[in-house]
Amino acid sequence: MNEDSYKCPTHPILIIISGPSGVGKDTIARRTIKRRPQDFYFVVTATTREPRDGEVEGYDYFFVSKDEFAHMIEEDELLEYAVVYNQYKGIPKQQVRDALASGKNVIMRLDVQGTATVRKLIPNAITIFLCTPSEADLVRRLRNRETDPAEGVNLRIAEAIREMKRMQEFDYCVVNAEGKQEVAVDQILSIIDAARCRVQQTKIEL
Repeated sequence: MNEDSYKCPTHPILIIISGPSGVGKDTIARRTIKRRPQDFYFVVTATTREPRDGEVEGYDYFFVSKDEFAHMIEEDELLEYAVVYNQYKGIPKQQVRDALASGKNVIMRLDVQGTATVRKLIPNAITIFLCTPSEADLVRRLRNRETDPAEGVNLRIAEAIREMKRMQEFDYCVVNAEGKQEVAVDQILSIIDAARCRVQQTKIEL
């Protein structure tokens, strides 16, 4: 008998962690990777906004000028891009190719709009909608964030509530409750493990 007969598929999978502003996408994505750093490649977003205190170039975001971003659009270097609160954000296409070529599972953190775009291009991506336990909790988090200017908070709240209604577009939903981030990470890792065990897997082409 061929010893390779019962080997499971080994294609890397693409996981998108998404959801409204304020649900903790960055924190949960980073904690997921920290649990198993050898298994994951994190795709960093390019943005035209200024770095916030403590953010690191190439780790949190690639911070570029609007002219640089425009050049990336003209050269078709972005997998997807969008205007988010008057700033441009996008995923460098080559970075995703490099991530998949590494053989590791690829994690992206995207807003809801970006996820819809990538899902059309890569329909076999695994999409996870991250949310808070309640709308009131989401509003509280957004009001308490010190990174947003006061005049923009109400806009973020209105947009976040609108995006919550798009949960049904995703494969999975994970609740990120205050003080229980590791529970959310446990659930995301379980989703990834289950996806890796699928008999029918399709290689991601980009």
